[in-house]
Amino acid sequence: MKFGIVRFPGSCDDVDALLAAERVGEAAMLWHAERDLQDVDAVIVPGGFSYGDYLRAGAIARFAPVMEEVAEFARAGGLVLGICNGFQVLCEAGLLPGALLPNVSLRFICRQVGLEVVRSDTAFTCAATAGSRLSIPVKHTTGRFYAPEAELDRLQAAGQVLLRYAPAQNPNGSARDIAGVANEAGNVFGLMPHPEHAVDPLTGSADGLTIFESMRAQVADRISV
Repeated sequence: MKFGIVRFPGSCDDVDALLAAERVGEAAMLWHAERDLQDVDAVIVPGGFSYGDYLRAGAIARFAPVMEEVAEFARAGGLVLGICNGFQVLCEAGLLPGALLPNVSLRFICRQVGLEVVRSDTAFTCAATAGSRLSIPVKHTTGRFYAPEAELDRLQAAGQVLLRYAPAQNPNGSARDIAGVANEAGNVFGLMPHPEHAVDPLTGSADGLTIFESMRAQVADRISV
């Protein structure tokens, strides 16, 4: 299992994502200006402030040369995970539905939150149990998930909502407490919480490993077939 972590100018959680991925497999950095994905099995678009969040969070990064290859990789069924700013980038690139808006508080938020696993039969949550809770930190200013009501109904009916903030744990005002959504095919997933910061009990929680272990299991199943 080999993960590729995209590094943009302004990325600040790329190394953390790399180290987290290395707990379950191999990992390599992918430079934003290059198109070679280095034969990875999964791509992680990490958190941070790609291109300084100028114009709009994720709006510039989506035009990076590497993102053209990531989009093609996703269209071919490859696993793509977007964390925080990476979630914003994937929404801007049209690889995920909805948009991320400023927190209702209009302030930067950094805290541990509880998440509920909505589905456990996906490539990103199969190492968890539906209905179980994960403790993972958030840190963002623009993390409020938004989509029109009709689109929210569709996402819910299609099973694309994989994680929700637990009751009273929604830190940013996200619509319907949505913390993470997948594309229709189920191979692209974005979430605002940072699983790469919750991979060791010494940091308060190892629940974030669930996401990486799920991706490893999915790739292993695909290879065995």
